[in-house]
Amino acid sequence: MLINEFAHQTNLPAKTIRYYEEIGLLPPARRLENGYRDYDSGDVARARFVAAARSLDLSLDDVQEILALRDQREAPCRVLLEMLANKADEISRRIAQLQQLETELRALYQLGQTFPTDDVDGKNCVCHLVEERLD
Repeated sequence: MLINEFAHQTNLPAKTIRYYEEIGLLPPARRLENGYRDYDSGDVARARFVAAARSLDLSLDDVQEILALRDQREAPCRVLLEMLANKADEISRRIAQLQQLETELRALYQLGQTFPTDDVDGKNCVCHLVEERLD
């Protein structure tokens, strides 16, 4: 199949497909006599795996590691499980950071409501509170 059909079947833009080939996530496409790329169902399955792994926010390096193990006929299951656990932990930390930031923003907003909103210089309004946050 040509790249447009491949893109349709994998929900990946043609530009992304070419990039994934360039960096080795997808093998170089076979070429037809006219130079057009030609893909098969194995290419579709691999590209769908890459897209699914990326949708879980796994890095391109992580995906490459998993695919390299598969290509060497080694089961990547334990490696993938560890990556998933690490990603979940990372997200948990990020959620906690975002919740803390939300708390700070709401408190700053409430305090800022007590200041004038017409201070062009920003010395006696909420602007100075934002600047002081870095001190």
